Amino acid sequence: MSGHSKWATIKRKKGETDAKRGKIFTKLGREIAVAVKSGGSDPGSNTKLRDAIAKAKANNMPNDTITRSIKKAAGEGSGDSYENIIYEGYGPCGVAVIVETLTDNRNRTAGDMRHYFDKFGGNLGTSGCVMFMFDQKGVIVIESDGIDEEKLMNDAIEAGADDVAVEAEYFEITTHPNDLSKVRDALEGCGYTFAEAEVQYIPQTDATLTDEKDILMMNKLIDHLEDNDDVQAVWHNWAES
Repeated sequence: MSGHSKWATIKRKKGETDAKRGKIFTKLGREIAVAVKSGGSDPGSNTKLRDAIAKAKANNMPNDTITRSIKKAAGEGSGDSYENIIYEGYGPCGVAVIVETLTDNRNRTAGDMRHYFDKFGGNLGTSGCVMFMFDQKGVIVIESDGIDEEKLMNDAIEAGADDVAVEAEYFEITTHPNDLSKVRDALEGCGYTFAEAEVQYIPQTDATLTDEKDILMMNKLIDHLEDNDDVQAVWHNWAES
């Protein structure tokens, strides 16, 4: 759940160990729960829940696990309360980093974030310090195997997508953030399945790291952030090689 929408990153996520995938499912379940509490348990009328379910399916979360998460969040006595907090900061050599969290203890999460940035050659910034360097977009990724390029492009544009990028192994469809659900639902109705379908922070320009120590520290920063239970996603402008 980090960085650019690169195929290598997507494949790495899908190939995680069972323990790592269990942690990802826990985070996705938390996102589903927050969506249920804010708009109800019916995905037909709750766009946030529909988006969370689509994201969970793209990460291979089993349908019965998704259903259990919805029922648990909708049940009486489900008192878990999470708030969404976005942290911004800088990694080694000024790499811009955005961290999305869902937390039930903002003091704990803020302390963890500050510790990671300080430990791995960066620093936690103030709200807005790097956000202006990113564009928020809906991103849908579809594996290219067996897909008719021209038909997909026509279907995507007709559904309201802004652009379709053709890569070697996948198609990347971008939308306005508010149009993601509409475009995804239309394409799903056409029979497409998704490797990724979520709102992302896309960097306007890339930052490069050439020093091996900086690269090591940046990787460690990303790994520790993503491993934190409160972190839902990490975005950065590092052009990973």
